[in-house]
Amino acid sequence: MNFDYFFQLFLGGLTRGSIYALIALGYTMVYGIIELINFAHGEIYMIGAFTALIVIGVLTFAGWNGTAVLVIAAIVAMLYAAAYGWTMEKIAYKPLRKAPRLSALLSAIGMSLFLQNYVRLAQTANFLPFPNLIPDFAFLKPAARFIRPSEIVIYATTAIVMAGLTLLIKFTRMGKAMRATAQDREMAQLLGVDVDRVISTTFVLGSATAALGGVLIASHVGQINFYIGFLAGIKAFVAAVLGGIGSLPGAVLGSLVLGWTESFFTGYVSSDYEDAFAFLFLVLILIFRPSGILGRKAMEKV
Repeated sequence: MNFDYFFQLFLGGLTRGSIYALIALGYTMVYGIIELINFAHGEIYMIGAFTALIVIGVLTFAGWNGTAVLVIAAIVAMLYAAAYGWTMEKIAYKPLRKAPRLSALLSAIGMSLFLQNYVRLAQTANFLPFPNLIPDFAFLKPAARFIRPSEIVIYATTAIVMAGLTLLIKFTRMGKAMRATAQDREMAQLLGVDVDRVISTTFVLGSATAALGGVLIASHVGQINFYIGFLAGIKAFVAAVLGGIGSLPGAVLGSLVLGWTESFFTGYVSSDYEDAFAFLFLVLILIFRPSGILGRKAMEKV
């Protein structure tokens, strides 16, 4: 076995999985709180990338350059995407909170299609180049044939975001309110928890992490278009289900497993059936673990 090739596939899968994780965390947080699959979440990822590209263009025109430009662009993209997430929750989901779940699901699909076509008309249907402003790290030069600086940044960012969200949910007042709302929304409201604020905060956090993923992967790949959020969103949703939707560690683990599965299948079998194999793998896992790898069997409330 060619170890160099195997290691490259491993790192490629880790990169894919890390990006899926940044999107899947938003999916699993929203589902854990209100049991809603936000199918427009992938479009927030796409909007974050486009926002960063616009900011980079403005700053570059103003004479800025270097990594600071990417950092500022990422921060602006996260804030802008967070505002989108907050607005989307208020317009598309809050009015349907007491409606049948199918109504909210259809609203999510409609919002996804709306955002796709809105960006397509506002920007372009073509691929646009995205500059790679991540610097070359000196300590990586000996391993340059295996790993790129952008990959290191993606791994580190995913780990930091995962740790930050875990600490927020476990140790902060808002985190306790999130856990209470996820466990029993009506009881939490009776005990004084501002459920509307909790749900809005969940959408804001999930949207910001998705936008950050969009900026990082755009810088890594070097191009974007209006459709990048659709497939990435579907894959992240699959990863969240695979790991156990509603579980933050499960979302990350499912994302990494999916990323490695796709990478090794593409490298050793064929890239033509990469997506089909990913979904087949999901089906096989769910046959034996219906709640996902780290998911817990749902308890009926009586």
